[in-house]
Amino acid sequence: MATLPPAATLTESAMAAPPGANRSASASRPRAPSRLFGLALAGAVGLLALATGRWMPLIGGPVFGILFGILIRNSIGAGPLFRPGLRFASTQVLQWSIIALGFSLSIQQVARTGMQSLSVTFVTISVAFTSAWLLGKWLKIPSKLRTLIGVGTAICGGSAIAAVTPIIKADEHETAFAISTIFLFNIVAVLTFPLFGHWLHMTDNGFGMWAGTAINDTSSVVAAGFSFSHAAGDYATIVKLTRATLIIPVCLALALYEAWHHKKHGASGFSLARIFPWFILWFLVASIIRSLDILPESWNGGLHFLAEFLIIVALTAIGLSSDLRRMARAGFRPILLGLGVWAAVALSSLMVQHYMGSW
Repeated sequence: MATLPPAATLTESAMAAPPGANRSASASRPRAPSRLFGLALAGAVGLLALATGRWMPLIGGPVFGILFGILIRNSIGAGPLFRPGLRFASTQVLQWSIIALGFSLSIQQVARTGMQSLSVTFVTISVAFTSAWLLGKWLKIPSKLRTLIGVGTAICGGSAIAAVTPIIKADEHETAFAISTIFLFNIVAVLTFPLFGHWLHMTDNGFGMWAGTAINDTSSVVAAGFSFSHAAGDYATIVKLTRATLIIPVCLALALYEAWHHKKHGASGFSLARIFPWFILWFLVASIIRSLDILPESWNGGLHFLAEFLIIVALTAIGLSSDLRRMARAGFRPILLGLGVWAAVALSSLMVQHYMGSW
């Protein structure tokens, strides 16, 4: 058996090595690609999605963003060169988009006109989470995907999924599947809700309440509301903004649950400060700034456009990171879960309004 050389020999060999040899070895290691490549790709496709969404507002830029991203990822492909930037866009840019959304939400406006919808909203949110948990368990849906679909249906579609994703650390495929499922039923809602509203002889406020509490994405709420009447569209928008603010307590509750879950399973090195969704606090600060009229009124349009574009870029990056073959392994069960939760929310909103006599 061969014997190891004495320590002195090893030391002498190391000393005899030419100066800078270690630096040359480390320098020869390949560097990670710049984030700029992935960010540029997501931004370019996001601009196309934004323009297409303006052309077809019934679907909207966020839907086109993730659809274009999925199409490119699973046809042409997005190689390793783009992955660091896409990963950054689907996490950091995603959080920035949520903060930017805060500048379009006035706390005074929500407090003044949104209190009427809180009772219906609390019921629909409770129904969404309960049905997502029960039906998801029965369908054997993974817990993170179950949570994303439940939150997206309960609060505000893609924006809520975007806010929750970094808290529960869902991967791109789960996020893409949840968003695709949510937006599928958004389109169905926009096409069918006005028909049902007229068939049920609902008032403008009654339909606005139904659309604002039962349709997920803000653009789809506005589309359905104004399809019914202008007054219904105005009321639905206020209700939806009130509902969107509940993203804060929901995210905080999920963060506390994650902290408890890690502590229960004895995970080492875990701290609540690290998992706490600080971007939600900045979202609240942005909303307060909007409410206090600190920023010039002329900035509102630009900030609204920035929020819209950032979330489209983030969702495009998620689509560009999504492998359809992997998503296909989940089957149709997540879609069935989305259908069940959406139907439960829509029916519970109608039942509460019927009981309150607010049609």
